[in-house]
Amino acid sequence: MGATESYTETFVELIRRASTELPTDVLEALEEGRKAEQADGLAAIALDTILNNVDLARESSAPICQDTGTPVVWVYHPTGVSTRDLQNDFTAAVREATSRRYLRPNAVDTLTGSNTGDGAGRGIPFLHFEEWDEPRVEVRMILKGGGSENVGAQYKLPDAKLGAGRDLDGARRAVLDAVVDAQGKGCAPGVLGICIGGDRVSAFEASKRQLLRPLKDTNPIPELAELEELLLKEGNELGVGPMGFGGETTLLAVKVGVLDRLPACYFVTISYMCWAARKAGVSIDQEGGVTWLS
Repeated sequence: MGATESYTETFVELIRRASTELPTDVLEALEEGRKAEQADGLAAIALDTILNNVDLARESSAPICQDTGTPVVWVYHPTGVSTRDLQNDFTAAVREATSRRYLRPNAVDTLTGSNTGDGAGRGIPFLHFEEWDEPRVEVRMILKGGGSENVGAQYKLPDAKLGAGRDLDGARRAVLDAVVDAQGKGCAPGVLGICIGGDRVSAFEASKRQLLRPLKDTNPIPELAELEELLLKEGNELGVGPMGFGGETTLLAVKVGVLDRLPACYFVTISYMCWAARKAGVSIDQEGGVTWLS
């Protein structure tokens, strides 16, 4: 990235794609959920409404949801690329995307309660930078809505109330408790990003990173792959259903990661993503060439 080169317009398009076009894997999961529901039930009506909304958003390049969320961004960059320039370009892109109505003005000054008016503020957008050996810049982003963020949770194990010990079964009990507690809030059916281990800060970042994974991928760690499959099955057996109306489709996917921990700590951290699981990615080569990533 040269001293005068700006990626702002590329980042605006990245935001537009995430805000207005639901990823194929999420759309397919919603369609599968619709087939699983009774034709005349509330769950089916809710999913029909969701799928119709997705079509309208894509056709009109309008936000899928009125809560366009917080841009949470992971940036991978080669040595010598200025992370300060990347931060400035992405913040400028958020302001421009807000002016074009791909994003709602979502940033509120916590002390005064006033809206910043341009979608950017302290901690918004949130960017996480990692240096790598590739000669290109890669950016992955989710738009994290407030309703789903409100039902995220973090458990400290052991938990006597849940009968949850410091093991994967204890983690399973904690995750299912979080889904039951949400009761459709956060706009079910949802996608769960989970981190087992870490500290209170690193675990939430890692749980959100899990939301970037394709919904149909397989965890490379066998015991976590088994846990993901079990949680998806048991979560959908809870009967919460789309928007809490009951039914077979409470969760679209469950993705689990792991971090090492201190001896005194065993956290299970759940980031809940609503059915509008908005994510997008872009790769930018040394010549400025752009490749859009699914």
